[in-house]
Amino acid sequence: MKLHTYYRSSASYRVRIALNLKGLGAEETYVHLSKNGGEQFGAAFDALNPQHLLPVLEDDGLVLPQSLAIIEYLDETRPALPLLPPDARGRARVRALAQAIACDIHPINNLRVLKYLGEELGVTPERKDAWYRHWVALGLEALERQLAASPDTGLFCHGDTPTMADCCLVPQLYNARRFECDLAPYPTIVAIGERCEAMAAFRNARPEEQPDAQ
Repeated sequence: MKLHTYYRSSASYRVRIALNLKGLGAEETYVHLSKNGGEQFGAAFDALNPQHLLPVLEDDGLVLPQSLAIIEYLDETRPALPLLPPDARGRARVRALAQAIACDIHPINNLRVLKYLGEELGVTPERKDAWYRHWVALGLEALERQLAASPDTGLFCHGDTPTMADCCLVPQLYNARRFECDLAPYPTIVAIGERCEAMAAFRNARPEEQPDAQ
């Protein structure tokens, strides 16, 4: 397997966690999202993913973008140490939690959105940060209520072993701290994040631990 990644890409971070949790290795190719106008726009990467987004997984002729699709593919093709529950209800809940982060919080705070706000719309850095914190707070408040109210929440987002939902949660928390978001209102989320970070699979996937970190 080959993973096209960037150390600060949240979506790539999710996949790195998943690979670590499942004990899988992948050759890594680094695509710098800012250097030279963004290496994701070069001809070689454009041929892999016309969306110009990371990560991309290559496996035995398959070229697969989108982090959640990659994690589910890994779970289906390498079923040991699963990241989705065995029952349909559990899988649906984990997917819903993961998508609440990956589809609702993260995309409107992604690098390309923040760059557009600043470079094309003239939004000041202070107002960009306010934008970021607003959408993070809105998303995490709802997620906190879901997790705190559900009997299916355990030591992790679903039960007592990490799932795809935790693979999404930890990068979002990492970014929230980077942008100095107030996490005090989300004790359930913070506690789950701390349990995750106590595991080597999560720590070794952190951006600063990657070979291309700057």
